[in-house]
Amino acid sequence: MWNRWQHGQRMSLRVARKHLVNDISSITATLQSNHTLVYIAVGKEFYVYDPNDVKEQIRRHIGMAAHINKLSENNPEAAGRDKMIHTQLNSTKRAELAGFQGVNRSLYSEINPLHLPEVLSLVGQHHGQGELYVALRSSIAGVISTVIRKQCLHQQRAYHRAMIAEHRAKAEAVEAEIAAIEAAEGHVDNIGSTTCPTCSHKRRRGAS
Repeated sequence: MWNRWQHGQRMSLRVARKHLVNDISSITATLQSNHTLVYIAVGKEFYVYDPNDVKEQIRRHIGMAAHINKLSENNPEAAGRDKMIHTQLNSTKRAELAGFQGVNRSLYSEINPLHLPEVLSLVGQHHGQGELYVALRSSIAGVISTVIRKQCLHQQRAYHRAMIAEHRAKAEAVEAEIAAIEAAEGHVDNIGSTTCPTCSHKRRRGAS
């Protein structure tokens, strides 16, 4: 009974340490993990009752996260980005970490489809074609959604541009009609205010 409790406590401590330096539960959690610890002691006493050698995997992941912290010392944003690239975007490492931390949600469910091209580019650059294929397969629904959305946006843009052109033409026709009416009104006013030279001459003769 005591040994089983000890084992549970030790396993919890290992998982807690793994969460501390690289929380895989979400993108935000990874970016907000501890990025300052550069050395974490994980002694052999924590490895009892572990027939599947999980201890070595956990120690390796903790060591890698601490190493990233050390390489990115005084730059937590860079450390968070490196952890994202090397763990969240690597399907094998993410699966291991997700198993240790009890995470069962898909990474790509968190990513805005509009950002997928950039994410897939990072996967291809850092993890090769095999991981890129896995990422594409995992995110295909989002990719299709993005393509469909883009097509819809193109259609909406074309429609609104056509409507703008139509309204602009109507506005110009209205402006032209207003200008014609104003010009006609000005012509009438000018005619009404013009003095007849003959009539003025006759009035002057009659007055004399």
